[in-house]
Amino acid sequence: MTIRLEHAFDLVVELSPPYEMGGCSTGTRRIIPIVGGTATGALIQGRVLDVGADWQTVTTNHVAELDARYAIETADGAVIEVVSRGIRHASREVAERIKAGEQVPTSEYYMRTAVRLDCGHPDYAWVNRSLFLATGGKVGATVNLSVYRVA
Repeated sequence: MTIRLEHAFDLVVELSPPYEMGGCSTGTRRIIPIVGGTATGALIQGRVLDVGADWQTVTTNHVAELDARYAIETADGAVIEVVSRGIRHASREVAERIKAGEQVPTSEYYMRTAVRLDCGHPDYAWVNRSLFLATGGKVGATVNLSVYRVA
């Protein structure tokens, strides 16, 4: 059996400034509120709700462990929970450029997430039976992701 990736939708996730927790036992921790955004694509269209955050840990080897939970309200009124876990790695120089808000080409760093969606609306029951992968990057106060359904 061959695994295919089917483009499901693109996300623009709007962020507020992070709450810096400082150095903890597992690395430098921060909480980044998710305050809005959009979902556009063939399978899902809607808006990102102001109900989530990315609980991020940056390890001593400069890998950002991403742990985001938020929700999308679809154009037809369904609410879909998004749980996204992944990693971002960049050289120290590229990480500083990203932090400064520069639009760094995603070819200059690695950012991938495994995404689980959950929804109680019958028209979106298929998301509960699917796995998703995303690739993208941070641009200023947003994260831009292309989300693919594993078929």
